Amino acid sequence: MTAPAAAAPTAPTAPAAPARSTGPAASAGRHPRRRPLGLLAASSVVALVLALPLVFLIVEAIGANAGTVLAEVDRPLTAQLLWNTVRLTVVVSALCAVIGVGTAWLVERTDLPGRRVWAVLLVVPLAIPDFVVSFGWASISNDVSGFRGAVLVMTLAIYPLVYLPVAANLRNADPALEEVARSLGLGRARTWWRVTVGQARVAILGGCLLVALVILAEYGAFEILGYQTFTTEIFTEFDLPFSVPTACGLSLVLVVLGLVVLAGEGLGRGRHRVSRSDRLAQRATGRHPLGRWKVPALLGLSALVALALGVPVASAVYWWATGTQGVLQGASILNATWHTALYSGCAAAISTLMALPVALLAIRHRSRARAMLERSTYLVLAMPGLVIALSLAYFSENYAGGLWYQTAPMLVAAYAIMFFPLALVGVRASVAQAPPQLEEAARSLGTKRLAVFWRVTRPLVTPGLAAAFCLVFLSAVTELTATLILHPTGVETLATQFWLYQQNLAYGQAAPFALLMIAIAAVPSYVLGRYFDRLPSRARGRPGT
Repeated sequence: MTAPAAAAPTAPTAPAAPARSTGPAASAGRHPRRRPLGLLAASSVVALVLALPLVFLIVEAIGANAGTVLAEVDRPLTAQLLWNTVRLTVVVSALCAVIGVGTAWLVERTDLPGRRVWAVLLVVPLAIPDFVVSFGWASISNDVSGFRGAVLVMTLAIYPLVYLPVAANLRNADPALEEVARSLGLGRARTWWRVTVGQARVAILGGCLLVALVILAEYGAFEILGYQTFTTEIFTEFDLPFSVPTACGLSLVLVVLGLVVLAGEGLGRGRHRVSRSDRLAQRATGRHPLGRWKVPALLGLSALVALALGVPVASAVYWWATGTQGVLQGASILNATWHTALYSGCAAAISTLMALPVALLAIRHRSRARAMLERSTYLVLAMPGLVIALSLAYFSENYAGGLWYQTAPMLVAAYAIMFFPLALVGVRASVAQAPPQLEEAARSLGTKRLAVFWRVTRPLVTPGLAAAFCLVFLSAVTELTATLILHPTGVETLATQFWLYQQNLAYGQAAPFALLMIAIAAVPSYVLGRYFDRLPSRARGRPGT
């Protein structure tokens, strides 16, 4: 599953009275700030760690000779993979934008009955692994396959990546702008499009960025649906002897696609900045009455939740109840559950801690170079888990004597690297909400930097740290490709056990593992839904994004 700043709703930044000018700019004018050397050092180390997969690809490509790699990549198959990947990314991103914006507006800006329940139900599909959604649909209908099946499955699985930041943004948007637009004679539809959606543009682009990067790196769902993309072909090439150069070349093409997506999102965002006029007073935004559209809206949301949540769960329950009784060799459900929760929890904690200095540097000490450093960390999300796993194995074998290979620490490290951008989403949003004036006031009283962070900043960003932990945890619980490569010998997780049974067409045995993954990941999904639902109540006096 932001884009960077997208997950953080736009916050109040209207000017205060001249005599009491506050904020980073004013403070900087009175008290020149020292360079944040500690944050720079920590953030640079994080960026270097996240660059390991890219270094691995470049080293392998150079070792195999650039001409050889180019010859392997310059094939008709590559053009077909490019077409398959790009068209799927564009279509799913557009559909997720429409669904995410529409549902967010219904929940946050209308008098929709049961708004708080819908706010959670619309997020819970994030708890279902993409490959489990594919399994649920493909196992009940042969028509769900290829491009159309991939569009259906991926849209239903990852639309919450757009819904979450847009819902948070709409809750904290400045209602005065809409009121002014209406007073100037702008109709409802034009006000909604030009003002409401305009204020949420950064959040929409950020959510679509995450959607695109997730699609670029997805493997399991497309393998089940029989839809060939760069990631499925990379996995195939790495499995074949003497095909590593081809796999690395295709992976580098995927990295370039990720760079294009990042650049496009950056250009679309531009210098967009929206402020609230009521800096110190949170003013509630009025809700539009749905009137005769209330029933259609409820039916539409019910259909969406049924398709995104009901079908995969019902399919797993069906296969569990009526599946074959044959038993495959494998770890017990309890052991697989324990190892899944343990590895995912450790990875979530590490990713969250890694994201903290990067978020603080990006929000509190802005500059173009630091913004580039922050945005570079999102590129890892476009790399298949297979590439990240192989890069860690490569550096372990070549520079650390095989240290940690196929051990729990290496698998946890792979999770932490893969899902770092997701941790940065929650942490960055929370840091952006914390009023810098409080930190400056503490510093002006002589409190040291570490004490200010622990006593002032930490309590303010704790909700965001919890949200970041939950987002990484639910992603790690459902991770497949890196786990297949790096899981410790004799240890299985819920994802690897599900994949083993599913590949052997033992749907009855695969179903319990799918249901357990959903159950475990549903808890952090609920927490995420509640966190983003409450964002505005905490967003006071925060700089705009």
